[in-house]
Amino acid sequence: MEPEMKIAVVKISGKALNDVFTQDVWIETIKAMQEKYGGVVIVHGAGSSISEWSQALGLEVAFHEGQRVTSASVMEVVAAVQSGVLNSKIVSRLITCGLNAVGLTGIDRGSFIAENINENLGFVGIPRQTGSIKWINDLLDNKVVPVFSSLCRDLSGNLMNVNADFFTEIMAASLKADSVFFVSDVQGVKLGGSIQKLIDREKITKGISNGEITDGMIPKLNSCMELLNKGINKIWIGANNPEGINNDNDSGNGTWVVQSAC
Repeated sequence: MEPEMKIAVVKISGKALNDVFTQDVWIETIKAMQEKYGGVVIVHGAGSSISEWSQALGLEVAFHEGQRVTSASVMEVVAAVQSGVLNSKIVSRLITCGLNAVGLTGIDRGSFIAENINENLGFVGIPRQTGSIKWINDLLDNKVVPVFSSLCRDLSGNLMNVNADFFTEIMAASLKADSVFFVSDVQGVKLGGSIQKLIDREKITKGISNGEITDGMIPKLNSCMELLNKGINKIWIGANNPEGINNDNDSGNGTWVVQSAC
């Protein structure tokens, strides 16, 4: 009987997203991760690219509690940039470098639905698993790297903008992932003026309430706490660090989110 496959979910955003297209070390990192875990799922956002395209089209760029206010017009930009341009570029790069990859969204195969969370945010939702994810496991069994844009739909079929951190959370929980990595241009979680090597839910809650943790780090850390609740205990937040991401004892940058820092 073969051992059960371990799965790593890697959420890539910020500067790291651009570096995937240009740095060979990223390809080697993903290949090494596939060897270490067996299955690797990539989730990506689009961040500044959506803002840049929106501004070029004369659309308002606004955020509320770390989430993008998404009108119908902005929703079309999100879909075009995130699920179209960036997803295609990532998949093209991986395949060109010898990895078997496929580009997907949260809409595909009916596995996920996004529920609207705040009418003031517009077409923004929280993802829920509503269908089987066996087909994702089948891809992983065949050494395919699924590359997911976090775009989802609601029950009426409207396109929904889903924060990629939240989508990473539901993906990792649905797959019962072993490890989750949030990779961006943020060095880690900063409290008291310094990057924390370890942070637990008590420190996270306090940091949000006292204003030290702000903007996009709020939904990211809320997702991390939900992952802890669901039994996923290997969670890392850090900057583009492909050389160290496969080293559980890496003493470089980044913050490990743990049940208790004591």
